Amino acid sequence: MTVRSRTESIEDAVLAPWATRSADTRGRNRPLPPDDLRTEFQRDRDRVLHTKSFRRLKHKTQVFLAPEGDHVRTRLTHTLEVAQVARTICRALRLNEDLVEAIALAHDLGHTPFGHIGEEILTRCMGRRFEHNRQSLRVVEVLERDGEGLNLTSEVRDGILNHTWRMPEPATAEAMVARWADRIAYVNHDVDDAIRAGVLKPDDLPPEVVDVLGHTHGERLDRTIRALVASSSEAGAIRMPAETAEAMSALRAFLFERVYLGPVARGEEGKASAILESLFAWYTDHPDELPAARRPGDDLVQRVADHVSGMTDRYAIRTFERLFVPWSQL
Repeated sequence: MTVRSRTESIEDAVLAPWATRSADTRGRNRPLPPDDLRTEFQRDRDRVLHTKSFRRLKHKTQVFLAPEGDHVRTRLTHTLEVAQVARTICRALRLNEDLVEAIALAHDLGHTPFGHIGEEILTRCMGRRFEHNRQSLRVVEVLERDGEGLNLTSEVRDGILNHTWRMPEPATAEAMVARWADRIAYVNHDVDDAIRAGVLKPDDLPPEVVDVLGHTHGERLDRTIRALVASSSEAGAIRMPAETAEAMSALRAFLFERVYLGPVARGEEGKASAILESLFAWYTDHPDELPAARRPGDDLVQRVADHVSGMTDRYAIRTFERLFVPWSQL
């Protein structure tokens, strides 16, 4: 018996009946011989972890543009917090932790520099909607490994694509947990960062939110995770109690108004727009400076979007300075 087959046997014995077993994966676009140490979902987790796209997340904005403070979340620390929340929930519900971790680690690989504002700016530049979940899927299917992609399992790709709430419900209970874990993580840690940055004070939070979710970061995480676990024990349906879900929605709306699209973020929007729009226009005019097309038939707009969206905040700023800021030779 290989280590992999032993792990699969443990999954079969321990996981809930509705959990996704590694041995039952719907497979990959390009079949691979089995690994004797790792299950298929473990392999996916490892493939994501070792990508350049994952490493770049450490210098991409979560909320505040080009953050320099040592304790401000980045897109990478957000991703790790999502993975932690998701694993905690899956262990409590006896779901597949390796699958949910692979989804969580990959879910934001396609995010732009400069956070939510960057996504809006690229939408304007492209003349069509830029969606970070679709771009994350494109990263793992097309852009990584010089156009070969990561060849991930169907279940992980489904979870990446459908982690946003405007998409259809994903195909597995683990992917639904990842969807909830993303929201649980960001509505809690973004409050924490906004308070640390002086954008919010603790007393600013809506009373109806605090009454349900708690007064501190730890309380809010604990209550939302416990609420989801307590309501999701029947036949794999992942649910949040109505009162908790409504409080989370109210907190998210508050964050969009006061933080994500509030005065501080909007005060930086002009700078971010100038950088990304200028870069988009320059690469459109200089396609020979772009990486080679990753897929036959990719139009120029998509190729420019691939390149610009993959930039970190600081790389976008430095490239803008190199291309557009004159330097004296004296």
